[in-house]
Amino acid sequence: MKKSDVKALPSMPLQSPTFPRGPYRFFNRQYLVINYKTDPALIREALPEPLEPAGDTVAGQRLDLPDGEGFGAYSAAAQIIPCTFKGEACNFVSQMYVDNTPPLAGGREIWGYPMKYGKAVLAVNADTLTGTLHYATQSIATGTMVYKHDAFRTDHSKERDLLSRTQVTLKLIPDIDGTPAIAQLVAIKFQDIKVHGAWTGRARLELVPSVNCPLADLPVREVVGGLHMVTDMTLPYGKVIHDYLAK
Repeated sequence: MKKSDVKALPSMPLQSPTFPRGPYRFFNRQYLVINYKTDPALIREALPEPLEPAGDTVAGQRLDLPDGEGFGAYSAAAQIIPCTFKGEACNFVSQMYVDNTPPLAGGREIWGYPMKYGKAVLAVNADTLTGTLHYATQSIATGTMVYKHDAFRTDHSKERDLLSRTQVTLKLIPDIDGTPAIAQLVAIKFQDIKVHGAWTGRARLELVPSVNCPLADLPVREVVGGLHMVTDMTLPYGKVIHDYLAK
């Protein structure tokens, strides 16, 4: 294989790249978002500087992604911390768990999403929207929400604004000698967002302590409410907004 061929590869291994080049389009991407209050001191501890906390609320997300171009079908769970960067409102992606190799590898290698392997499920059971996460065979999180109680709402501008908000990740990649090669804050913004439907309502969330899936380190003090969305969107490449290794 020639040097030019190597440089043209989108990812490893060369015989069958794990993921293609982006950007990446998602169709019928479904969210269960449960917002809850937690300890502000623990939020500060979970946010890398220079990000600043924006209150005492955290979002637990369960996602069903049946059609991701280049990635396939998978499910995911995430913990999102609202914050600010130089005065701009943004969301820090603190933890993520997925059950499919291409988005797990691509998410970590390209954008610095903090992805590990876990099994999330988002489904409707009778009259309840239910999102669960299992890690290392343990049930870690269970979120429930009433199903489409405000079914006739047509204004989805707030949900579109929420999905358009800048996401920030902490991208850490070690060098071959174990020292940091990349230590960055990365900003990502979804594009071409289409909201097919959005519903709000009562919700509950239970988190179980786990050493390798520590969602419960930001414990639930009070559930604020639930949000259910079905969307299409494009995940573009991001940009570096802070380099910890810069002199």
